[in-house]
Amino acid sequence: MTALVTGGTRGIGAATVRSLHAAGARVHFTYASASDAARVLSAELGHERVSSERCDSADPAALDAGCLERFHRIDVLVNNAGIYAENPLDGSDFAAWRAGWAKTFAVNLFGVADLCWLVARSMRENDPNPHGIRGRIVTITSRAAHRAEPEFADYAASKAASGNLMKSIARGAARDGIVAFSVAPGFIATDMAAAAIAAEGERIRAEIPSGRIGTPEEVANIVTFLASGLADYATGTTIDVNGASYVR
Repeated sequence: MTALVTGGTRGIGAATVRSLHAAGARVHFTYASASDAARVLSAELGHERVSSERCDSADPAALDAGCLERFHRIDVLVNNAGIYAENPLDGSDFAAWRAGWAKTFAVNLFGVADLCWLVARSMRENDPNPHGIRGRIVTITSRAAHRAEPEFADYAASKAASGNLMKSIARGAARDGIVAFSVAPGFIATDMAAAAIAAEGERIRAEIPSGRIGTPEEVANIVTFLASGLADYATGTTIDVNGASYVR
């Protein structure tokens, strides 16, 4: 199995690279700027089944010409790369409001959609397994996609849209042997969430029945399960990983 993981140098992405590698996969991962972290992770796992590529998910030309041309076969795509910043509805800067939406959607939705389109084109050429499956797509969305968040509505909306995209792919690409899933974490102990956890950790933990914040490895384990082929008939499913802090 060959997997491509976007945003693979830290947090959920790095944990997913490690988990898939431990499961025996060959793993390619992308990064936006953290070249040192990419080298460290590749060295940690060994270069035989791991490679990395600098790639801006918001740049369609880079995705097509740079990121995919060297990956001749992709069995599993994990859309993990994403950005988040507070952009409150009651802010006072309209230009900043619009810029936040444009930047967030460029990475969290349009980058995901573009990569799905490009990788699906490759997956259709894969040999099918006995159930006709040629490829699997797993996208990291968020609890915010379902609960909604007034302080970062653009992030919540982008994650809701990417989750809906997975449902569309699940229905539309089934005939091509491609299955698709969403994994929706709540608060996870990552660099992206660190500032919020530091500022409001007590309140955040109070929302979680177990009283603890999840780990990147707990999300990565779910991704690896979905990538394994053990859940193919559940295509279109969203798995919540939030410690029951939001139950739908």
